Amino acid sequence: MSVTQSLKEKHVAVLAFPFGSHDLTILGLACKLARAAPNVQFSFFTIPKSNHSKFSTFKFDVPNNIRTYDVEDGVPVNHVFSGNPVERLDRFLKATPGNFQKGLDAAVMETGRKVNCLVTDMFLTFAADMAEDMKATWIPLCVSIPHNLSAHVYTDLIRRLFSHVGGDKNGGQHQTLELIPGLSPMHVKDLSDEILPRHSNETFFSYTLSKIGCVLPRSTAIVMNFCQELYPTPLFDDLKFMFPALLNVGFLTQELPPSPLPPSDSDTTGCLSWLDKQSSKSVVYISFGTAAAPPGEELKALAEAIEESDIPFIWSLNNDHKHHLPNGFPQRTNNQGKLVPWAPQAMVLGHASTGVFVTHCGANSVFESIANGVPMICRPMFGDHWMIGRVVEEIWGVGVKVEGLVFTKSGVLESLKLVLGHEQGRQMRERIKALRELVLKAVAPSGSASQDFKTLVETILNS
Repeated sequence: MSVTQSLKEKHVAVLAFPFGSHDLTILGLACKLARAAPNVQFSFFTIPKSNHSKFSTFKFDVPNNIRTYDVEDGVPVNHVFSGNPVERLDRFLKATPGNFQKGLDAAVMETGRKVNCLVTDMFLTFAADMAEDMKATWIPLCVSIPHNLSAHVYTDLIRRLFSHVGGDKNGGQHQTLELIPGLSPMHVKDLSDEILPRHSNETFFSYTLSKIGCVLPRSTAIVMNFCQELYPTPLFDDLKFMFPALLNVGFLTQELPPSPLPPSDSDTTGCLSWLDKQSSKSVVYISFGTAAAPPGEELKALAEAIEESDIPFIWSLNNDHKHHLPNGFPQRTNNQGKLVPWAPQAMVLGHASTGVFVTHCGANSVFESIANGVPMICRPMFGDHWMIGRVVEEIWGVGVKVEGLVFTKSGVLESLKLVLGHEQGRQMRERIKALRELVLKAVAPSGSASQDFKTLVETILNS
C-alpha cells in the first residue's frame, strides 16, 4: 500500500466540549490539522446549536476533508432550566459518551474508515476509555493556560490540603499554592469551584473534571492552546516531566501572525469603519465572551463610567442584557461609541485605534489581546478566569483587575485612567508588546510552536 493510500484511510474524530469558546478552539485546531494533512479524513462532533453558531455566525472556512456531525445535548424536549448555569453542562456530560458514540458510528459508516485517532477537549475525560476500546490514539486539548492544567492535574492534592477552606470570610482563601511547581503566585481563591468545590455539593461537571489528572497519563500527546515561551520555568519543567509529549502549538483562535485587516467596508458590523475614524489607541473595547455576563447592576455601573469618561468605545453586548443599561444610554452615547450585539473581536483588537480591552479573562480573549498588543482591564467571573486574571495582572503585568473584582463606576474610571493615561499603562503596553514578540517568535517556521505543531501532525499520521 502506498503512503498516500495509507493516509487516505486515516480518520481523525474531533470531539468538542460545546460551551464557552471551547468548541471554537478545538474547531480551530481541527481546521489547522486538516490543512496540514489534506489526505486525512477529519470528523467534527458537537451539539447542533454549536455547529450552527460556528458555521453561520463565525463563517468558518472549513477544509474539504472535515465533515461535521451533530450530537445530542442531553436536554429533554420542552425542558425548563432551573437557572443554575452548571445544569446545561451536567446534562450534556451525562449524555456522554453515548451521544458521541452514535455520531462516531454514523461517521464511520459514512466515510468507510474506522477512527485511528481521537482529538478531544480535555474536559471529555471519558475519551481515554473510548480511545482504548477503539484501539485509537487519544490526544486531548487544553484550552486554558498551563497553570490551570496543573491545578486540574493536582486536584486530589489541592482538595486534601484545602478542603477546609470555606467562603470569602475564611482567611484560607488567601493561602498560596506554593507546594505545586510554578503555582506559588496563585491563591486558593483563584481556583475554580470545579477544582475546589466550596459553596455547594459536587456537580457532575466538577466530578468529571476531577478525573483529568487520572486520565491524562493515558494520552498519546497533550495539545496546549499556548506558547512554551510564556511559561514560568518551574511550571513547564513539571508538566513536561509528567507529560513528555506536551505540545504547545500557539493560540488557536487567533491567526498568527495576525493578518492585515480586511477592507473596513467588508465588516458588516460596522466596527472597523467606526474605528477608522478614531485616534490611535484611544478606544476601549468591551466584551465578555459568549458565556459570561456581569450582574445587571455591574453592567449599569460600567455604562455610567464609560459615559462619564467620554472615552470612545465599542461594546459587544448581547441584546438580552441591554435592559440593564441606564435609561437613554444608547442614545446619549451614540456619538461617543458603538453598541453591537457581536463584534469581530480579533479584528477590533488588531485595529490601531483600540487602546484597552475590558474582558472577563477568558483564555482566548486574553490570548487574542496579547497577539494584538492590547492591555486589559479584567473582571473575572467563573472557572479559570480568576487564575488567568492573576497571571495577566501580577505575572505578565499587562493588565489590571477592577477594584474589588466587581464593576463600580469609580473603580472603572480609575482603571481606565490608569491604563490609558498613566505611566503604569505605558509600561503595560511595553510589556504586552514584548509578550507579543515572544508569541510571534514561537510561531515562526523554526519556532517552538511551529515545531510542536509539526510533531502533532506526525503523531496523528503515525496513529
